[in-house]
Amino acid sequence: MSIHSTAMVAPSATVPASCRVGPYSTVGPNVVLGEGCELISHVVVDGNTTIGARNRFFPFASIGVEPQDISYAGQPTHLEIGDDNVIRESVTISRGTVKGGGVTRIGSHCLLMTCAHVGHDSQVGSHCILANAATLAGHVVVEDWASVGAFSAVHQYCFVGRYAFIGGGTICTQDVLPYSLTSAKREARAYGINKIGLERRGFSQERLKALQHAYKTLLASRLNTTQALGRLRSEGIPTADVGYLIECVERSRRGVIK
Repeated sequence: MSIHSTAMVAPSATVPASCRVGPYSTVGPNVVLGEGCELISHVVVDGNTTIGARNRFFPFASIGVEPQDISYAGQPTHLEIGDDNVIRESVTISRGTVKGGGVTRIGSHCLLMTCAHVGHDSQVGSHCILANAATLAGHVVVEDWASVGAFSAVHQYCFVGRYAFIGGGTICTQDVLPYSLTSAKREARAYGINKIGLERRGFSQERLKALQHAYKTLLASRLNTTQALGRLRSEGIPTADVGYLIECVERSRRGVIK
């Protein structure tokens, strides 16, 4: 086991021999690290935190810290992180609150860049990117393969759909449509599908064409949202992607960014 002489690891923490705990890092008593994790230096991991294998934490990351919620009163809430994530400098990830389900979760193969923040009770999928200073308020859901751009903020209780791309500096106070390219000049808008990202993920031309048609109906027709969804359903749902897009709009509680 590689634990630097200046690091502080609680005796009851689970730290496999394959892990590396760098200078001035601290690991709390209820922390469980998976195989092959690396805390480069000055990393704090605390609380009831369970971390999978081969995660890398860069200097000054604060993981599993108390939620930034004035109602929190020391309850034993949790943070769960999957495998093969890269957590860069000064990232903060809060554990959950009792009123929000008690667990903050991050999947696998994610990249959280410098100063990103994941608020309490948020649920982040796998293969996600949070760019520099991207901020998720409490209770946010980010689905697989979504990207949140630098200096973007997602309001509490909002949903970011799978494969969505949020441009830098975007303030999201409503749900972000799956597969969308959403950005802001003055206010957040959806600009159609995230075509480049979807092509990189292996979407066929048939899937892209179906999504493009659905987005044109939803965003660029003179129909309101209810009418647009009715037209899409009346035309038949050509792919599961379009069906999921319709489902996300219909179940949205905060409304969707169009």
